[in-house]
Amino acid sequence: MAEFDPKTGYNPEHVARSITVEIDTPASVVWDVLIDLPKYGEWNPFCIKCESTLEMGAPVVMTIASLWDPSEINVMTEYVCAYEPERLLAWKMDWSEPWPYAGRRDQVIEKLGPEKCAYYSTDAFLGANAIHIHRFAQSWIAAAFTATAKALKLRAEQVYAAQRAKSKVDA
Repeated sequence: MAEFDPKTGYNPEHVARSITVEIDTPASVVWDVLIDLPKYGEWNPFCIKCESTLEMGAPVVMTIASLWDPSEINVMTEYVCAYEPERLLAWKMDWSEPWPYAGRRDQVIEKLGPEKCAYYSTDAFLGANAIHIHRFAQSWIAAAFTATAKALKLRAEQVYAAQRAKSKVDA
């Protein structure tokens, strides 16, 4: 997604984005952490619970914690729209009458070498209400996604270190 798309309502000016973190692990390790939904509560400061089969079109039921008030919890359901192992995991919420706030969350992994990759996440606010969502929520969503990116880096590097230590013991 790069330019305005009148069909989807995508506008590059209405996107929240995390920082890009470089992670000292293979992309496969980051991918494995990202799709291990039952363990989100162990490392993810924003999405503290996540349930899905991750099949295309499947619901993704997320329990979201406020970064500023951890007692403030919301449950959201979005739907898987992209699943490209070691590269892209995305889900979206389409516009509906009761919730006219469409959006798409992309989590991107870029391979930088055999034991190094980068990760970032975006939330594209779509449709007629995108400008309002962007103005209201962009800063806190970007902060939440940045906290998640940093936590994912830490978790993936811990997992990889444990894997390497185990392989040395087993050797």
